[in-house]
Amino acid sequence: MTALVDAAPLSAMFLGFLLGLQHATDPDHLVAVATILTRQRRFIDGAMVGVLWGAGHMTTLTIVGALIIGFKLTISPAVGGGLELVVAGMLILLGVLRLRDAARGLEPVPAGHLVADHEHGARAGVVHSHPHVHGAEHAHEHPHVHPSRWLATLGWRSGWPAGRAVVVGAIHGLAGSAAVSLLVLATLRSTASALVYLLIFGVGTILGMTLLTAVMAYPVSLALRYRRARQALALCAGLGSIAFGLVYGYGLI
Repeated sequence: MTALVDAAPLSAMFLGFLLGLQHATDPDHLVAVATILTRQRRFIDGAMVGVLWGAGHMTTLTIVGALIIGFKLTISPAVGGGLELVVAGMLILLGVLRLRDAARGLEPVPAGHLVADHEHGARAGVVHSHPHVHGAEHAHEHPHVHPSRWLATLGWRSGWPAGRAVVVGAIHGLAGSAAVSLLVLATLRSTASALVYLLIFGVGTILGMTLLTAVMAYPVSLALRYRRARQALALCAGLGSIAFGLVYGYGLI
């Protein structure tokens, strides 16, 4: 790895890291991540959205970019535009899913029952019960199942938000691979140096997106403690993602 880095200008590698940081601030990236982020009530889960998005983005960007550079492939404007339209469609889909969450949040909860989304103590097992009271004299328990904490962290809860972040990041990386590869070719002719550049660019993107999501995750995690705030955030995030996706897609046509 050291030999590869020495073979490439260090200034170009440093530039790649800075461009990766800046790349994370692209509006379509922020809209997508923010839409997913508004599902997460815990700060650490929200910050992890940026890490997972960046990992998916880095994977496709590095693999596809390396193939483009290594085989000297040419991506036509039509193909590049088509991939960007996929991004626009994905933003609209994310918005629709958030509006669905908002609609579900408006459904009435049966009296005396806990809502499905609730906290547990540190020792709560996978299978456990919660007491429910109906009237003054009738009480009973409902046993139910929750995944272990590590499965929940991987995205078992809330419609696989972690997996959603990886997929969305991967699509963004695929759509931007052609443009980034052309930029690399303009400065680096060695395939090995270009690969290192793409990896450093990806690390910069992961770091930049993680910092941005961490900043967004703290106020969101506070707001999501309240049901009305959860519904409002889901509604705003859904409408915002759909609107941005439509405008973004219209500009590509």
